[in-house]
Amino acid sequence: MTIQKYSVNQYTIQTLLTWVESKDIAIPEIQRPFVWSATKVREFIDSLYSGYPVGYLIAWRNPAVRLKDGSTSDGKRILIDGQQRVTALMAAILGMQVVDKNYRKTRIKISFHPAEKRFEVFNPAIGKDKQWIHDISEVLSPNAKMLQLVNDYCERNPGNKQDDVYESLSLLKGIVNNHIGLIELNSDLDIETVTEIFIRINSSGVVLSQADFAMSKIAANEIYGGNNLRKCIDYFCHLLAAPEFYDQIAQVDKDFSSTDYFRKMAWLRNENDDLYEPSYTDALRVAFISEFRRGRLEDLVALLSGRNFETRDFEEAIAQSSFASLEKGIFNFMHENHFKRFLMIIRSAGFVDSTLIRSQNTLNMAYAIYLVMRSNQRPAPEIESCVRRWFVMSVLTGRYSSSPESAMDYDVKLIHENGVRNTLDSIEEAELSDAFWKSGLPQQMRTSVASSPYFKVYLASQVFDNDKGFLSRDITVRDLITHRGDVHHLFPKKYLKKHGLTKGKYNQIANYVMMQSEINISIGAQEPSRYFSCLLEQCSNGNAAYGAITDRDQLAVNFKLHCIPEDMDKMTIDHYEDFLKERRKLMAQKIKDFYFRL
Repeated sequence: MTIQKYSVNQYTIQTLLTWVESKDIAIPEIQRPFVWSATKVREFIDSLYSGYPVGYLIAWRNPAVRLKDGSTSDGKRILIDGQQRVTALMAAILGMQVVDKNYRKTRIKISFHPAEKRFEVFNPAIGKDKQWIHDISEVLSPNAKMLQLVNDYCERNPGNKQDDVYESLSLLKGIVNNHIGLIELNSDLDIETVTEIFIRINSSGVVLSQADFAMSKIAANEIYGGNNLRKCIDYFCHLLAAPEFYDQIAQVDKDFSSTDYFRKMAWLRNENDDLYEPSYTDALRVAFISEFRRGRLEDLVALLSGRNFETRDFEEAIAQSSFASLEKGIFNFMHENHFKRFLMIIRSAGFVDSTLIRSQNTLNMAYAIYLVMRSNQRPAPEIESCVRRWFVMSVLTGRYSSSPESAMDYDVKLIHENGVRNTLDSIEEAELSDAFWKSGLPQQMRTSVASSPYFKVYLASQVFDNDKGFLSRDITVRDLITHRGDVHHLFPKKYLKKHGLTKGKYNQIANYVMMQSEINISIGAQEPSRYFSCLLEQCSNGNAAYGAITDRDQLAVNFKLHCIPEDMDKMTIDHYEDFLKERRKLMAQKIKDFYFRL
């Protein structure tokens, strides 16, 4: 017999709003930007007025928690789908302020025309028109008296019949008696099941992430300061991308700006580093891995609920300690010295620009490892080397590209048992063997994608070695990357296209090189044998036709830095495939040498 995992009931809108006001149902998104436009709120209210269906809400009741005295406490309902609709009701019917995309509190006023039975978003023109009721929340207020409303309206608009106005306003006031369906998921369901139910029910198939659950859980618990912790995470991540938002928080959210949370993020007001701009998911992930030694965010949701993994009961003491540990993890995550020191380490590995970093999860895990090693009081040189190598190893192996939570959970448990250095040594032995460097990596570099992680690591290795750009005497690869220099082709693209090669062939990453645009333009579509011969000649006659190098030894060094195969001055279209094969090997060897010097 199949056990039903949910119940379906119809409740009046008034009942839902009463739950919201009494905090029996948690609407965590009320503290985050309201993404619906005012026009969409108007359309939603119009649908209710017209009696149209507006979909189901989905709530998940927190599990009953065992208290210290042995009694149990029923948890709140957490609204996991329908937050925008309920927030729209709170804004339009209760007249509450919402937080817009700029984190400013604003009022969304919906106006009503009784004669035309039409809704519009309030605007200055409506404000001057007596035929409109400017704000429907005044009609829907429990203190509003219908007869008084009708009389006042008809006095302002003598041409309207009281009965018609009464009918229109009665229908409007009756909105709160309309029913809306609530699917309530059982409190004993695990997070994965709740996610699966959500995806199957939701017509748009939107994936509800474990981080969304965790953030809802955090915001819903005011006993342990979850509401402020939730804001802290949101604001910190927003400030990293928009430092100018700091003064706005201070002005708009005075309650939060007086907290210790706000003081701990004050350093961001003048911060403009965009190398690592984590989302709230990233912040939660790093804090959870570093502080709880676990990698699955569903476990965080369970722990914040008070889950005892051994007895499978829910205990208040576990919820309390979990909130305290998460707060500590978030504080460590956003600590100025920790954050800046970590970014310095990543930059020291050659990753000096955000364009060189494709995977946020590789950064997340590297930062978590940094925090773990700091908490274990490991020596600074050891921390720097391990963090650099772990980061590059993760990129080269794609360690967190698929099923990242499982991989992170596995790794952090190994680290907890064996330490970071020993775990890293084991991974290198298993996955970065000689076969990887000689065969695996060159094979992975058979791609035309310029954003390939292997090409990004190759460029980082050039930055690490302070290599000059191809054929450049003074300008470095770092300069070309940080000033948005271009990637060019050793075998010119036009030359290869002229010989019938397709995009996937001429755009091979083994054909790419960081070069000044003016040098590339001067080379044009020449065959390599021709322009490389000219390069050798300019070292003899001193007339620099391509670049600024006129010394043969300097040219040889430049060729070596860029993994240029021998005999390029003899290469034509017939040699292109051999050229790619040889250069992949040279690039892989450069990456290997770079990795083991980190």
